[in-house]
Amino acid sequence: MLHAEPPNSAPAPPLVVVMGVTGSGKTTVGAALSQRLRVPFADADDLHPPANIAKMSAGIPLDDDDRRPWLEAIGAWLAGHAATGGVVACSALRRRYRDVLRRYAPALTFVHLAGTPEVIRRRVAGRPGHFMPATLVESQFQTLEPLERDEHGIVLDLTEPVERLVDAYLAATAAGPS
Repeated sequence: MLHAEPPNSAPAPPLVVVMGVTGSGKTTVGAALSQRLRVPFADADDLHPPANIAKMSAGIPLDDDDRRPWLEAIGAWLAGHAATGGVVACSALRRRYRDVLRRYAPALTFVHLAGTPEVIRRRVAGRPGHFMPATLVESQFQTLEPLERDEHGIVLDLTEPVERLVDAYLAATAAGPS
């Protein structure tokens, strides 16, 4: 079920953040959603400064000071795509992180891909070469703050097939491709 109404009901290309813990399928679902919506896609992992990548690669969780410039870069990307619409794959684990993104894109919609720690650990263990090690899965769940009722977004079961997740978003938002 979709939470809250968007702050502005005027028709505009959608700006969407596909959120969740590491290994939830944000990039895969985000890329598929952007194709269906015919809007640009960005993976927020590509916007991390090198110091953040190094820290996570070493198994050290990021703190809010590390995340601040990264969130600002994601917000700037969203603001730069307000006219065209866009989809970003971004963990957006805490409300205050989502608040930063909403400062740049007030009508932003979140798609939270939710699942269990066991499923996520299996997925992360099966991703060779990714900078985020399975050892950080627990810290991701400890950090996660689910969408609140006043946040415009939808929570989906990450174990569903990608096309079904995209269809669920489109049905919930009635934002099908034109």
